Formats: sequence, C-alpha cells, structure tokens
Amino acid sequence: MSNTILKTPPEQSGGPKSATASSTRSRIGDALRRALPKSYLLLVLLAIIVVGYYASADFLTIRNAENVIAAASIVAVLAVGQFFVILTGGIDLSVGSILAMSTVIVALTLQSGMSAGLSVAFTLTACAIAGLINGLLVVWLRIPPFIATLAMMSAVKGFSYIIQSTSLIQILDQQFIEWFSAGTVLGVRNPVLIFIVVALIAAFVAKFTTFGRSLYAIGGNPEAARLSGLPVARNLLIVYTMSGFLAGLAGLIAAAQLRQGSSLIGVGYELDAIAAVVVGGASLMGGKGDPLSAVVGVFVLATIINIMNLVGISSEPQLVIKGAVIVIAVFLSSAGGVHRISSFFSRHFGRRRPRAA
Repeated sequence: MSNTILKTPPEQSGGPKSATASSTRSRIGDALRRALPKSYLLLVLLAIIVVGYYASADFLTIRNAENVIAAASIVAVLAVGQFFVILTGGIDLSVGSILAMSTVIVALTLQSGMSAGLSVAFTLTACAIAGLINGLLVVWLRIPPFIATLAMMSAVKGFSYIIQSTSLIQILDQQFIEWFSAGTVLGVRNPVLIFIVVALIAAFVAKFTTFGRSLYAIGGNPEAARLSGLPVARNLLIVYTMSGFLAGLAGLIAAAQLRQGSSLIGVGYELDAIAAVVVGGASLMGGKGDPLSAVVGVFVLATIINIMNLVGISSEPQLVIKGAVIVIAVFLSSAGGVHRISSFFSRHFGRRRPRAA
C-alpha cells in the first residue's frame, strides 16, 4: 500500500500582500470619496493660509487676524441671510442697500437723542420691513427675485440718500459703539460674537427644524413642495424678511466700526455676500448648501483679499483674482466639480475588481 503524500497547493504570488494592498487602496479611496465633498472648503482655506504665511511675514499676526475677522464679520452676517434666500432658489440684491440704510437710520436716530436700544430696535424693524416688501413682490406679485430685489436695491438706496441730506452722519453714542464694535466678552470682540451666534442659530434652523428642511424642499422643487402641503408662500416671506433683518444687523456693525452713517457704505456688499455663499458650496439653483459653509466662504474670500493687500496688489488685479476664485467655486459646487474629483480618486484608489485567475 503506497503512502499518500499530501501537498499543499502552491501559494499564489503576492496573494496576502496583494489583498492587503487592495484593501488599503479601497479604504483610502472610500475615505476620500466621503470626505472630499464635505471638507474641500476647509482644505482650500488651509492652503490659502499657508500661502499667506509664505507671502507676508505680517499675515500670521494677532493684529492682522483681528482685522480680517472684524472685516469679515459684516459680510458673514449678510451671507447667512443671503444663504437662506439662495437656498429657496432666489437671490437678494438689495442687502447692500439695506445695510447702508441701516447705518443712516441708526445714525439719525442716535443724533436725534433716541437711546441706543430704541435706535437699534427701530433700525432693525425698518430693515426687516424692507425685506418683507421683497418677499411680497416675489410671492404675491410673482416678480422674479432678481428683478424684485434689484428694484428694491434702487429704491432703498434713493431713500437712504434722501433722508441722509448730508454727506456723513457722525455716531458719537459710546454705548452703541460698545455694543457693536469696541466691546468684548471673554476677550472676544462683540462683532465676532454676533456673527458666531447668527451662524450657529442659522445652522440649527437649517438642519434641525421643520422650517429649515422645508426650505431645502422649496429650493429643490417649489411645485412639489407646494403640492405636498408645505407653506411655500409663508416661508418665502419669512426668508426675505430675515434677509432684510440680518442686512440691518450687519449695517449696525458697519456703522459702529466706521462711527458714521452713509448711503454709500453698502456698495458691493451684496456681491460679496452672494460670492461667499457660492464659494461655500451653495447652488444658485437652490436646495443645496449650509450656512456654516457660507461663513467659511466669507473667510476664504476675506483671507485672499487680505493676502493681496499685504503683498501690495492693486485693486484691479484683485478683482480679476476674486472673479477667478468665484468661477472655481461655482465649478466645485454647482457644476459638480467636487463629484468629478472624488470620482477620479475613486477610480484610481477605490475598490477594483479582482483579476481572473
């Protein structure tokens, strides 16, 4: 009887190592595919900060950081209000003019002897009413948001110029300046606290409330939202009123920082707010984005502008660079650029089909 010799099958070349490498590549690809659409904006901001560090020795100083944050606080508050309007598929071109009107109204009321508290309340109410009129034009008269808010921008600008009557209105009320500019809480300046509180409240509303979720539905498909029973008209009125209110709040910060009121202060702010929201990943078609990303978009643009100022780039090239940044941001957000990049990583680092033996 012959002995039976058991032979182990020959090990396939690179079997365990090949499987381990494939598993590692798969995990890397899946992680990149999940993280890139959510974190690309923070990576962009980090890259810009690194560029600023090498571009100027004054960039990473406390004084410069305070200047950037203080300047960005105004646009950040504006961008939060603009975000909710864009989320519904609309746009608000009047926020810059409402901001300027806010500075004029608060300066005039303080000059007339009104207390700081009443002056702030009166100013915010007037700005909220301007936003409400925008909403009425869009909802009741069915005027496209671009046209309605463009008309409001012109009307508010003219109204501010009429009531101003002089070139500048000085603000001397120290309590008001303390509230919206010079004051601090635990070492943090009040304008910074204001935009942080506004951004956090907006993020909570957008993600955890029925109202916020309904805005995503309205932006995604207004007709389907209406047929499903959502109060589309009411929510749009609230959104435009909120945009006017936040534009007024941003105007109070600007008035306190400049210590004056003027109908010319808000020039260009509406475009900065729209650009920040788009850079933050929101789609101009509506139904996409979040307010915290819009605030990050504000700081991306503010940091780029600050670096260009530090290295001595004149205003004209700054506009070109800013426009290029907006185009890239639209590609990454609305044109599916992030999805294309993540798909590229997925093809090259993701799971691959095992080769046939």
